[in-house]
Amino acid sequence: MTGWRFLVSPRWAGYLALVIVFAIACSALGTWQLNRRAEALAEVARIDANYDADPTPLAEALPELDGFDIDQRWQVVSATGEYLASEEVVVRNRPYGGSTGFEVLTPFLLDDGTVFMVDRGWIPQDSDGRPSEVPAPPAGEVEISARLKAGEGLIAGRTSSGAELATIDLGELAERVDAPAYTGAYGILIQSGAEAAEPPVALPRPVRDEGPHLSYALQWFVFALLAFIALAWFANQERRALATDASGPESVDAPAGDGSPPGPDRAASSARRSTRPPTQRERPVKPSRERSDADVEDEILDRR
Repeated sequence: MTGWRFLVSPRWAGYLALVIVFAIACSALGTWQLNRRAEALAEVARIDANYDADPTPLAEALPELDGFDIDQRWQVVSATGEYLASEEVVVRNRPYGGSTGFEVLTPFLLDDGTVFMVDRGWIPQDSDGRPSEVPAPPAGEVEISARLKAGEGLIAGRTSSGAELATIDLGELAERVDAPAYTGAYGILIQSGAEAAEPPVALPRPVRDEGPHLSYALQWFVFALLAFIALAWFANQERRALATDASGPESVDAPAGDGSPPGPDRAASSARRSTRPPTQRERPVKPSRERSDADVEDEILDRR
């Protein structure tokens, strides 16, 4: 562990703190994405359970005027009464099929004297940005089926202008009618066949999509893990650099020979061998050629 002692320095403690903070932030974002996915899956489950279910009487589904549970979203309810056409309003800035228009909300007076707000569908806007002509609702007593949805409340900076509302604020709508009204939820009118294609156009079916939240969550968790891996890699790089600096330059390898280490004695011995005159046995051999009589005489003299 001697080579890792630099990790206890204040500098590396700061690096570790930064990585921990980064990992916590990534984990929090990953958890947030998982929560959003859970909400999306819950919405998909509500659509599957409620959207195409058999209708329930409105008074049974909403026994309290201000009551509504999130799991009742898209629940199909039925009611009998008559439209209050004189109290009809439109809600601006509503998208549909790539265009912007209005949704038509008409109070529906029930047989028991209470009022239920019904969204009859979408209409386009004209060239001046005003609502196009709104067909009148059916007159007299009718029976309707609608899907429940919670009111939207107020949005800061957006106000109503006459019969044009900024949001589906059930509290404001209740104040416009002289009767007790449902303020917990309103109903999106169920239309079928040719009626659904005529203005007001029936609102589209909600999309069953959980979104990319799971992949986003996994990415954030991977980022947190990679931060620690990167920190470990940089720490190992610094350890290797410190070890190289401590060992100094590499020693020169000993030459092949008798295995004795290089030194002054061996160098002197090598120098003596290099300056000593060659003996007869070490003399270079002359190239072979045909021997003359003089060569033979010289060889005899050398032997004496």
